[in-house]
Amino acid sequence: MRPTFRRRAGRRAALLAVGAMTAGLLLTAPQQATAGPPNLLSNPGFETAGATGSDMPSCWSKSGWGDNDFTFATVADAHGGTKAMRVSLTRRVDGDRKALVTENTACAPTVTPGRQYDLSAWYKSNTPDVSVTVFRRDTTTGWQYWTDLQNPPVSAVWARTEVRTPVVPPNTDKIAWGLSVYGVGTLTTDDYALEEVGAVPPQPACSGTAEECAKGKWQVVPAQNPVRSMHAVVLKNGKVLLIAGSGNDIAQFNAGTFTSAVYDPANGSFRTIPTPVDMFCAGHVQLSDGRVLVMSGNKGYPSADGSIGYQGLKDSYTFDPATETYTRTNDMNGGHWYPSATILGNGDVISFGGLKEDSTGNVTAEKFSAAQNKWLPMNQVNQTWSYWGLYPSMILMQDGRLFYSGSHTFGNGTPGTGASIYDYDANTITDVPGLRNKDERDESASVLLPPAQDQRVLTIGGGNNERNPAANRITDIIDLKKPSPAYTAGPDLPQGLVDTGTGKRPQTGAEGKMYVSAVLLPDGKVLETGGGLHDRADPVFEASFFDPATNSYQAGLAADPIPRTYHSASFLMPDGRVMSVGDNPGNGTYNHNVSIYTPPYLFKGPRPQITSVIDTQWVYGDTQRITVNRPVAKAELIRPAAVTHSSDPNQRFVDLPMTVDGTTIDLNVTSNPNLAPPGWYMLFAVDANGVPSVATWVHLGGPSALAAAQEQPSAHEHTFADRLGPAKQNPAKRDSVPVAPSVAGCDRHYGTANVCVPTRFPADVKATTKARCAWLASHQYPARLKVNGSDPLRLDPDGDGRAC
Repeated sequence: MRPTFRRRAGRRAALLAVGAMTAGLLLTAPQQATAGPPNLLSNPGFETAGATGSDMPSCWSKSGWGDNDFTFATVADAHGGTKAMRVSLTRRVDGDRKALVTENTACAPTVTPGRQYDLSAWYKSNTPDVSVTVFRRDTTTGWQYWTDLQNPPVSAVWARTEVRTPVVPPNTDKIAWGLSVYGVGTLTTDDYALEEVGAVPPQPACSGTAEECAKGKWQVVPAQNPVRSMHAVVLKNGKVLLIAGSGNDIAQFNAGTFTSAVYDPANGSFRTIPTPVDMFCAGHVQLSDGRVLVMSGNKGYPSADGSIGYQGLKDSYTFDPATETYTRTNDMNGGHWYPSATILGNGDVISFGGLKEDSTGNVTAEKFSAAQNKWLPMNQVNQTWSYWGLYPSMILMQDGRLFYSGSHTFGNGTPGTGASIYDYDANTITDVPGLRNKDERDESASVLLPPAQDQRVLTIGGGNNERNPAANRITDIIDLKKPSPAYTAGPDLPQGLVDTGTGKRPQTGAEGKMYVSAVLLPDGKVLETGGGLHDRADPVFEASFFDPATNSYQAGLAADPIPRTYHSASFLMPDGRVMSVGDNPGNGTYNHNVSIYTPPYLFKGPRPQITSVIDTQWVYGDTQRITVNRPVAKAELIRPAAVTHSSDPNQRFVDLPMTVDGTTIDLNVTSNPNLAPPGWYMLFAVDANGVPSVATWVHLGGPSALAAAQEQPSAHEHTFADRLGPAKQNPAKRDSVPVAPSVAGCDRHYGTANVCVPTRFPADVKATTKARCAWLASHQYPARLKVNGSDPLRLDPDGDGRAC
């Protein structure tokens, strides 16, 4: 779970040998940002001594963390003036050491929220394990770690490193920074500078209608989705894989008709793909080479009388975007209908939860080895024998642990706080507090907020498919960088119009939605769209932006005109638009319309363009050069979607700090593969008005032939979530846990398996035959549903074997 990664040979091999050449190579790199004087730092060259008795220069402090041996020394080997700072690590288990601008009012420079700053310093080092580390002072909560921006290369002679900060967050008045050394070796630094970037350009003129510029625009495309897609994956070539399997249609299952389709946004066409098994409600994730790993699926539908529920497959396949074909892998160790799927920092995949072949709950973890291209035997995978439920949202943290956010599909009442951190290496599960209404987060959405470096997760809405109350408006946010992370209340979800079967009306009170989609956008906001008020019923027409910088919603966006509830999906496309598919209400119907959302940022005039990318094969810790046609404010990698049932735990937005020389930009790639697991990413460049380029596809990880021959120190990472409460005691080894056949919230005594008559009707529906039958009729359920055995909902008062 906490792998050691190697960088490209040109960056890390023969470290001392390349030192003499480094200064010459840096002459071709961007040397001066658009900003200039004044330098906002005090004592940038260490020339002024500290107060009497201090062993550090004025306005500089010793800083760092972890288990390591170190020395700090002010030395005469200076780049400019007479003094420089030398920091050495002679032993390191973890952590770093750095000279840091002193975090006080006199020394830390004042900054302006919404602006950017260029940081630069001269340095010499004999270790590649160096990073530019920045802290910020929040006017409410005080000083806190902000981000790591760059990994300067080894240099035996004086070289200059320069990098631009992200936009300074709201409520920030000061920043402090320094060069950290986090591997055994010596780092000498001098002549630091912090300079404000030039003025923000004026707002552009709106290129659409006033409505479009404020709210965006939805369009229902002419072509219809040819399959009842339950799963959507954006492929490395920009096409979209839509997987139906049997499409929640028992007639298709009985006929052995299983389907997938590939959508090509370039021409709006769909191509139907032969599909070997029923991948309905499988799990899926993109492997590091761009293939899609599809695991489990549906072995069998529930029996007519409800005595047995859905059954999970052991089967597993990969889908190759180049050939558009499925290839079988070895089987999983057991069935997992509705499994999780999370890619790890070493490219392996870990999976939890779901239903076994006999409809019981699967308690075993499964691990797919990227190196061996197979699922590992159970005895080679750490096991806690825990049941995580159906589609548990398992998000990879920056140190390799997994955060279970509390979002899931079906099944409530699990013990504990509803959210937890799983440490695979230690094989322990530790609850984290604060998730509100944990048993009403069924079909909620959770997303790692932009940028991934901030390690904050947002959880949105949800309900309870067993009690079937109105879905809630609750959002909760957790900061996993904190020593003792806990969810805190976020802003309520905005409300829209809901159609409860008798036409649209405004939502009232605490009404929210479940089945919501959350999509990371290249401007750093999150689009939430779609959803319903009740389990598989009552669509809500509403969309909003969540802004991680302000923890607030921008309500009142244009709403998708197509209902998007159960089995719907929304996802980002490489051109910056959002595509939405699917809707499968409880009456068994399916909506084949496809909607495309154009966000307001695409009505703000011409888009910036990435005019060249020197290399599309990226390696952790590298610097990658691009050119753009005009100035941009930020660049990022966004992992392409692999979404189903409001769940995509691998969705992430990774900031790429920039070193800027006009329209030539060097992008600083994270050295931590847990922040950006290996694979294909969409590279966006975004201007100061939030307008993104069309994405360029790049691959992070690099061919193994380019990796250094020897293992190197692990990527720089800070220790967070290190003051958790006691870990839970793992259960004893067991085969499974019992799960009620009605876990999906459907009473199987009525109709066929693809029709979901709710086990519990909404609270405003009286418990009478007349009221229940009227509700079913208003929601377009088939008339005269067959009664399978008994009649627990009293829908067949005349006893003729037909409901209502």
